[in-house]
Amino acid sequence: MTHKPVFYFTALLIIVLSWASPLGAAPTKTFTITDFEGRQVKIPTQIKRVVTISDGMIAGVMTSLGQAEKIVGIGSPCLPKIWEYDIPATTGAAHEYREGMNPVFFLNPFLADLPLVSHFGSGINFEAIAKLTPDLIIVRTGSCSLAASKDILAKNIRLLSSLGAPLVVLHGPNTFDRPDISSLSREIMLLGQVFQKQARAKEVADFLLSSVNDIKARTADIPADQQKRVLMLGLSPTARENGGAGHVKGEKTIQTYLLNEFAHAKNAFSGTGAWNILNAEQLISLDPDLIVLVTAWGYHPPEELYDAPYYKNLRHMQAVKNKAVTALPWTPCNCEKRLEYPIDVMVMARAAYPERFTDINFCHWLHQFYMTVYGVSRDTAAQLVSCQWMDWACKGENK
Repeated sequence: MTHKPVFYFTALLIIVLSWASPLGAAPTKTFTITDFEGRQVKIPTQIKRVVTISDGMIAGVMTSLGQAEKIVGIGSPCLPKIWEYDIPATTGAAHEYREGMNPVFFLNPFLADLPLVSHFGSGINFEAIAKLTPDLIIVRTGSCSLAASKDILAKNIRLLSSLGAPLVVLHGPNTFDRPDISSLSREIMLLGQVFQKQARAKEVADFLLSSVNDIKARTADIPADQQKRVLMLGLSPTARENGGAGHVKGEKTIQTYLLNEFAHAKNAFSGTGAWNILNAEQLISLDPDLIVLVTAWGYHPPEELYDAPYYKNLRHMQAVKNKAVTALPWTPCNCEKRLEYPIDVMVMARAAYPERFTDINFCHWLHQFYMTVYGVSRDTAAQLVSCQWMDWACKGENK
């Protein structure tokens, strides 16, 4: 009888501990970070299950940090998808583009087997996220799935926070009043903290900035009156359906910021915003020195301007006559810039001022870029060049 109090105390202790830690496990160890919302978030030191909502930025950084296998749910239909296009031509057979995809999907084909927890057409599936029992949820505002008004975003963040898992919120560069690519570096560094891979995150962030700063240094001394006038044009079928010839990127966009800040060229279009629909006459009147084709409801190579029957009128533009047209890498769901943004800057600057980049083998530069960012072999880097439809950069160059 004298042992009963000890027995009762022991039983009570076991019950209390089981409440505090499921199945009697030790309490989860955590550390605290501050996300882009200014929220203090407790992060578990052992992360096994992560749900992400972005167009590929979060998954891309996790890949570069060696953490991609922890993703159990994704938030963009553009991630696990292989794309193909046939660009019609009046001069012969259509121009075929096959096997296009986000580099993250090429490197992580298992993403195709994961549940889609968000879609920019139907919103976030909170129930699906809860069923995945994640250790961590990471979202990026400005992504196609999270590009709604501030009120709706705030509501979504509140609902995501209520699911029980720690929530980390990132903000893409375009969500700020003045886009600045340094915010993307801060995103990388924050994810480095979350996954306790700070050194590797700093290596990647520093490499991206050094890549664009090298371009900036090469073009910095070009006088304002000699800077090329560049039209950033999306040959969007949606624009054509609405009576226009294409979408044009204007001021106060990340594209114009990159063009001005690092390539030292000017936007030929003085309007603001990212989705300005212009007709053929308006485009011809802008008379740009260079046309840069951006992802806009599909991939658009120079051949589309040169050969497609529905762009016959635009062939009166001097830039088209001079073959001064280039295309940015295929970037599906291009609502926010991702790890590949230095390639955009190099394409723009090199097309605007080719004489300043004669010492750079562009094909080799691309291979080195992917090898450094994702830690892959040269053969894999060459495949990443292909999946972003940049093979034209390697034609005729010594690889």
